[in-house]
Formats: sequence, C-alpha cells, structure tokens
Amino acid sequence: MDEKPFDDDKAFDSDAVHIEKGETGDRSYSVAAAQHAADSERKQSLWQALKREPKSVFWSVAVSTAIIMEGYDIVLVTSLFAQPAFAKRYGTYLPSGSYQIPANWQTALGTAPIVGAVVGAALNGFFTHKFGYRKVLLASLLLNTGFIFLLFFATSLGMLYAGLILCGLPWGVFATMAPAYASEVCSVTLRGYLAVYVNFCWAVGQLIAAGVLDGFATSTSQWAYRIPFGIQWAFPPFLIALIWFAPESPWWLVRKGKIEEAKRALERLTSRANHASIPDQLALIRHTNEIEDEQQSGTSYLNCFQGTDLRRTEIVCLTWAAQIWAGTSLAGTPTYFFTQAGLSASNSFKFTAGGLGLACIGTIISWGLLTRFGRRTLYVWGLGILSIVLLITGIIAAAWSGHISSFTQAGFVMLWLFIFYMTVGPVCYPIISETSAVRLRNKSVSLSRISYYISQIIGNTIEPYMINPGEADWHGKTAFFWAGTCFVFFVWAFFRLPETGRRTYEELDILFQARIPARKFSKLNVDAYAAPGERIKED
Repeated sequence: MDEKPFDDDKAFDSDAVHIEKGETGDRSYSVAAAQHAADSERKQSLWQALKREPKSVFWSVAVSTAIIMEGYDIVLVTSLFAQPAFAKRYGTYLPSGSYQIPANWQTALGTAPIVGAVVGAALNGFFTHKFGYRKVLLASLLLNTGFIFLLFFATSLGMLYAGLILCGLPWGVFATMAPAYASEVCSVTLRGYLAVYVNFCWAVGQLIAAGVLDGFATSTSQWAYRIPFGIQWAFPPFLIALIWFAPESPWWLVRKGKIEEAKRALERLTSRANHASIPDQLALIRHTNEIEDEQQSGTSYLNCFQGTDLRRTEIVCLTWAAQIWAGTSLAGTPTYFFTQAGLSASNSFKFTAGGLGLACIGTIISWGLLTRFGRRTLYVWGLGILSIVLLITGIIAAAWSGHISSFTQAGFVMLWLFIFYMTVGPVCYPIISETSAVRLRNKSVSLSRISYYISQIIGNTIEPYMINPGEADWHGKTAFFWAGTCFVFFVWAFFRLPETGRRTYEELDILFQARIPARKFSKLNVDAYAAPGERIKED
C-alpha cells in the first residue's frame, strides 16, 4: 500500500482514511473514527467515564502511589534533625550538653535527595522515551529497594548523604512519571482527577512520615531513626508486584509504531462492554500525533525549546516552580517556622500534623472545584489568595508579639496549607501533563520537575537565613518575602497560563500552534477535523 499525505479537507468525509508508514509497516485509520472518539470523550459524564474506564483508574492510581515514597522522605529527613536519638548518633556534642547535626550537614542532607531527583528526572525523560513507562518504573522501584539499605545501615553522615542522593534518583522518576502516565491512560473526563491524585499521594506520604516520627519521638534507641528509614521497604515490593502486570501507555506504543500492542493496551484499559470503541480511540491517538507532526516532529530535550513548544515548556516549568515561590519553603513543612514564631516544640508538631491533615482534605475538595472552576481559575486565584494570606501573616508578625501573635501566625500558615492544597498544589499536576506536547511529554514533565527541584534548593537555602535568629532574624516577617514572590507568579499566571481542561490533546496542539493568548483558550471553539484555516472559531 502506497504512503499518502494527510488531506485535512477530507476530514468531513466519514470514509476518509489516513495511511502512513511506520516501524511496524503500513497501516491506516479512519479520520471519522478519531473525530467520533474525541466527541464521545467530551460528552461523557464523570460517572460514564468511571464505568467505561475502571481499569484505567486502577492502573493510574497504582503508578501514582509510588509518589508516597517521595512525600514520606520530604518530611522524614529534615524532621530527624530534631530527634534526640538521631542527633546523638550522627551529631556533635555541644557545650550546652546537647547533640546537634552541624549546620553544613543539615544543608547537605536536606538537599541531597533533591540533587538525586534532578538527575533522576532528567534521565527519566530519556529512558521512558526509549523503554516505556512500565519498564522504567519497575527498574526504579528495584533500585530504590537497594538504595534504602544505605540509609538503614548508615554509620556516618557521609553514608547518609550518599544514600539520600541515590534514593533521590528513583524519586525523581516517580515524580515525573506519575502525572504523565495518568494523562495518557485515561480520557479527557478523568484526566484532571487522576492527575490531582498524584498530589494526594504526596500529602499522604507526608502525613505517614509525621505519624511515624511522632510514634518514635520519645525513643532514645537507634531504632528511633532506623525504623522510619526501614518503613520505606514496605512500598517497593507491593508496587513491583502490581506494576509488573500494568499495561504500557497506548500513546507511547503508537509513537513507537507498535499499533497492535497499543490496541491490546487499550483493551486492558477499557471495560469489556466498551471494547467496540477501541478502534476509534486508537484513531484519535494517531490523529493527535499527526497534528503535532504538522509543525515539529522531534523528541529531544532541545525540541522543548523550539517553536511553539518553547511556550509550552515555559508554562509547565513555571507552573511547577511556582509551588515553591508561593511559600512552600516557609509553610509547606512549617515546624521550624512555628517554633521561630514563638510556639513550643510540642505545639509546633501538633500544628504541623494538623496542617498535613488539612492538606489531604484540601486535595479531596479540589476534585470538586476542578470541574466547577477549571484549572486556570483555581491556579491563578489560588496564587492571589496565598499572597494575601502570606502578607497578613507578615503584618501580624511585624505588628504584634506574644502568644496571641504566635498562635495567629500559626493559624494563617495552616490556612495557607489548606488553600494551597485546594488550588495551586493539586491543580499543578493536570496543567503540566496536559500542556505538554504528546511527543515531548516525558521530557517536558521532567524539565518542569527539574525547575521545581532547582527552586526548592534555592528556597530551602535562603529560608533558614531569613528566619534563623543567628542570621536575618526575621521570624514570622519572612512571610513578606514569600508574599512578594507569590504575587509575581500570580501576575505571570494571569497573563500566561491557559485553561487546558475539557480539551483533547489535538485541540490543545492546534491552539498552541495558532499562538492563541492564554486568556482566550476557553473562549474558542476548536474543530481538529476542519481545514487548517478553519479549525479555530470564536465561541
């Protein structure tokens, strides 16, 4: 069969068939079938999508659960600095009679997993493109199982440092793979919900760590810190056994020309009663890939910074980085802030645990808000409200002192946590997975996560100097700084962040290729099957 170029004018003909040549030989698909699949996805309700794709939901949840390990570690590592048993084993003796981890080692250990995660995220972009999601995730889980031994049996701070860097490698893979996989195994209707679940897993991991640390707070033996490290072994065996049977992303298989394997993957992701729709779904995937190829077809990291993909890279990178600059370094893990604001250590831990509980509740609420208000509205105005909360926190710290001021500041930080996990925290995940071009998704999500990690390193470095009594000694007035950076990102998001909800990937490709301003994304009708000059029309 001869290869024929795609004629977009035939998109209105139900018999129009596109023929292309790929790695697996000649193959064809019906453009009308792709259009029917796109229309069906947009029109189905949440309940219809759940009945149609229960297996998609299951496998997306399974892959995303790996994020719990990274969330667990974020709280674990820095919280151990305040644990007497850990400080006595790895710290130095002070004239005051206590043991402390040296400041330089606190910085090193705090940034070690982030450094490893940066490398892991970058490598994930290469490996997932070459080997697929399933194989890379299985390999990462196996490596993580081995690296935990270094933490559990560490005899020095240097050994802990090496173990944390190595553990950061698979954590970087988990963080970038979960939202990408979720966005590729489910329909438009479920995409946002399953992407937000990634953030829920992050919050759950932090909550588990807080509970574990509280359980060993009074222990003085070596098990007070070894068991929290060892608990990480509970996750990989379960996930390896589960992911072994997971289907590969049909989008990745189509990009590799493995059409029959993609069909079988769709059969495993779709309920048996809806198998008749699989040819249409497959046609939609292939048509979306072709629309992207109309302008660019490269799949390297360099392609993320060329043409219209540069704008998409800007959006995903700054969207994830904004989580840090919205005040996460101050309020995301706020125990130290609470103590510097004047609360006792006991009350600080209680407020922190309560805040993490609110984080989980906020994420659950965000599922309902996502459909009602959309990604852009929640994210933009979430940043705006967070900047106001931080500003008020700073004003209270500057204007008053004493117990009332301390508890009021703590209350506003908890309010920040609740708002963050209803808006900016969870909504980030569907934005970065939907904004990325399909062919560049692995690398685009990896770049966005790297921008987050770099911002995290900067934030975690400057925050102690601003709040520490031995440095700037700003205490609660540190909130002024983060209110300013949060407002800057609010302005950026207002003008640059588009609404991506309820759009198929081919529609988003067309809008980005046409360079539509961000605030007009939700106001236009897109017909991906019309002639090139007639695809976009005013609502």
